[in-house]
Parts: sequence; C-alpha cells; structure tokens
Amino acid sequence: MTSPDPDGLLAEQLLRLTRRVHRIQKRHLEERALGITPAQSRLLRTLAHFGGPPRMADLAESLEVVPRAVTTLVDALEAGGKVRRVPDPTNRRVIRVELTDDGRAALRQLHDARRAAAEEILDPLTGPQREALGGLLDTLVGTVPPRGRHC
Repeated sequence: MTSPDPDGLLAEQLLRLTRRVHRIQKRHLEERALGITPAQSRLLRTLAHFGGPPRMADLAESLEVVPRAVTTLVDALEAGGKVRRVPDPTNRRVIRVELTDDGRAALRQLHDARRAAAEEILDPLTGPQREALGGLLDTLVGTVPPRGRHC
C-alpha cells in the first residue's frame, strides 16, 4: 500500500477550491443579472487598472491571452454599452478601449458580487486564519499585494 502524497493532496485541494470560488462567483454574478461572463468581468477589471484607455494589444498582454480573444470580449462589452473603442489621439491606426458610465456601474456591481462570494467562501475562517491564508497565497502566487486587496 502506498502512502498518500501530501503535495498531490494539497494540489487537489487547491484545484477544488478554485472550482468552488469560480462557481460561487458565477452564482453571485448571475444573481445580479449583469449579463457579463467571468471573462468579460476580468477584462473590465483589467481595463479599470489602466491609467487611461489602453490599446487592445495592452489588454491582451495584461490578460495573457491572444489579441483575438480581447477583440471578442470587447465586441460583446461594446454591444452591451460597457466599453467603447476610441481612436488614439496620436496614431489614427491604433484603437483604444475605455469604460463607459455603464461599464463603471457594472464594475461596482462586479466588485459587490466578488466581495459577497469572498465572504461566503471565507466565512468559516477566523480573522487570524484569513491573515495566515492570505500570507500563504501571496507566497504561492509570488506577489505581495497590499493587505485588504485580496478581493
């Protein structure tokens, strides 16, 4: 009989947690009837972190996807009034993407949905357990964001 592989068990737990997080976030998004997919949500959040309207190529790089995937996401979000394409002021051939007022409102609702999902997922943990988990996750992802920015 072979002994359990602790690293394999941890990896499986992380995968199950990731699936659970996605399921719960998706449910919270659907409850708000935003009509935004998780991928579109990610694009909106990424777009909001740029100082000004980024180029499509910048979005693709930040999202670590091919440019065609960004085009598809932007097409859908633009059809829903959440973003708009704008010409680059210095180069007419370059198209940039900016949030609309509806897009900013959707981002606020997305933030609320993510916060509600995080509260649901983390509810069984005490404050110190949450801090410890945050530190461990920071180590695993290789970054140390400012405390309070986990959602």
